[in-house]
Amino acid sequence: SAAQEYTKMVQRLTYKRRHSYNTKSNGVKIIKTPGGKLTFQYTEKKRQIPKCGDCGNKLIGIPAVAPKVMRTLKKRQRKVSRAYGGSRCAECVRTRIVRAFLVEEKKIVKAVQRVQRKKDTKGKK
Repeated sequence: SAAQEYTKMVQRLTYKRRHSYNTKSNGVKIIKTPGGKLTFQYTEKKRQIPKCGDCGNKLIGIPAVAPKVMRTLKKRQRKVSRAYGGSRCAECVRTRIVRAFLVEEKKIVKAVQRVQRKKDTKGKK
């Protein structure tokens, strides 16, 4: 009969764990086992990639894992071997260094100008 061709039995699936609601923390995907059965495979939540504190861009070289997992990682996996590694991106670190250098240069120039002004005022007297 034509009705039997279109209706096919589907396998019903039940959660393996005690948490029985379809929430963000209880995500599953359907997979087929080698035996041909359909079953649930629990998926982990997607985590946010760490961002730069200055510009907000993604930090390269640092994994997107949960804070609890981040604490268990080795130090070299948590940060990049650079000043402000794991907190600021390379561009922001570069601008900070250049800004600090220019501020120091400005202080030196001001000091030199102050000394020259004192010499000029003494020379006029």
